[in-house]
Formats: sequence, C-alpha cells, structure tokens
Amino acid sequence: MTARELRELTEEELGEKARAFREELFKLRLRASVSQLENPMRIRTLRRELARIATVLRERARRGAPTGREKA
Repeated sequence: MTARELRELTEEELGEKARAFREELFKLRLRASVSQLENPMRIRTLRRELARIATVLRERARRGAPTGREKA
C-alpha cells in the first residue's frame, strides 16, 4: 500500500494492519533461520510497510499535538 492509501485508513485499521504485518514478519524470519524462503524480498516489503504505517501514525500524532512555537 502507498502512504496515500494508508492515510485514508482509521487508526484502528492501521493498528490492525501493523499487527498482522508484524506477525507475518516474525513467522518469515523464523522460517528464514531454519530454511530458505521462497520470496526473501517479502521481509523487506513488510519492514517498509510497517515503516509507512508508523510514519502515518506519527504524522497524525504530531498534527494533534502543539508545536511549542505557539504562544499561550
């Protein structure tokens, strides 16, 4: 998914996707340690998807928080 598509999802949906990606990544890493994977690029893809989700969540958190430059 692109960052644009992720921005359209709710925080709940993003959290669920992140959990599913982490679980799949764990299983792939475990399988990779025991034997060869059919698609080793999937590990990189999952890591990048998780990073995109974290970025979108961080953007939302920063948008809602005060910047510190504003005067009270």
